[in-house]
Amino acid sequence: ADPAAVAAAPAAAPAAIAEGTPEDCDAYAKSLCEMAGDQTGTCTSLKSTLKLLSPRACKAGLTDVEYSRGRITESNKSCSELMTRLCKELGEETETCKMVRTKTPEFGAERCTKMLGDFDTVLGQLKQMEQGNKPLAPEALAAITKPGAGEFGPADAKVTIVEFSDFQCPYCVRAAEATKQLKAKYGEKIRLIFRQYPLDFHKEAHLAAQASLEALAQGKFWEMHDKLFENQKALGRTDLETYAKDIGLDMAKFKAALDAGTHKATVDADIKLGQTVGVQGTPTMMLNGTKVADPSNADAMGQQIEAALAAK
Repeated sequence: ADPAAVAAAPAAAPAAIAEGTPEDCDAYAKSLCEMAGDQTGTCTSLKSTLKLLSPRACKAGLTDVEYSRGRITESNKSCSELMTRLCKELGEETETCKMVRTKTPEFGAERCTKMLGDFDTVLGQLKQMEQGNKPLAPEALAAITKPGAGEFGPADAKVTIVEFSDFQCPYCVRAAEATKQLKAKYGEKIRLIFRQYPLDFHKEAHLAAQASLEALAQGKFWEMHDKLFENQKALGRTDLETYAKDIGLDMAKFKAALDAGTHKATVDADIKLGQTVGVQGTPTMMLNGTKVADPSNADAMGQQIEAALAAK
């Protein structure tokens, strides 16, 4: 062939890239986030970046998505190492290990690397958590189920759930909704006990707890319980009196109880009781003496209840 003619010939056109669709971008993001973890910063960044790409670019990415997934796997090695080391120390069958395997993929490589650098501290905290996951001794279980708190269900129910909660705690609202669902579903098959655990930095929580106990004294604990959680951003003294009036309490008795701090010692006793059984924050729930992993998840708790009801 004539070299001059070859040099003058036009270069071959690159292979055409197929047109894409917005659905290709969704599929690309889903595939990568499945590998990175839906709640990780990596996934969030990926989704933000893909919004800038054309559907054609997403289509091209999908044709070689395994390469991208492989790079994510490489970057997540620190999380895999963290899970492996923690579960080896904690025990593969422990509830804390199960939690580690569920939550760690959501952290992202940077956070996992940082935790590996502080491994002994992280492990110590998790060991303390695992200690708290062990079933309570009979005497401790008897202490948290003794009469005197807000209750629902028969004393001889096969399943007893004890909740330590704070009326000003935003996470406790979700737990309250979960217990409402459980009450509706299981009725008299379960016993629910509400223990007071107002946190120091929730300045209105202690008085709200006292208000709920005065409602208990007047036979309307759950009505006040629901009012307080529905209005937890308004728990001042005037607000509490409004809720007491709304549910039909004897207002003279209610005001006198709050003025005198009639129920303050009971609230403080519940806090001390919670500390003795390993409560470290709110909400904390224990089902037949065993700590519930996610007090806001009614479905998961329902599975535990079903298992307990079916046990001999």
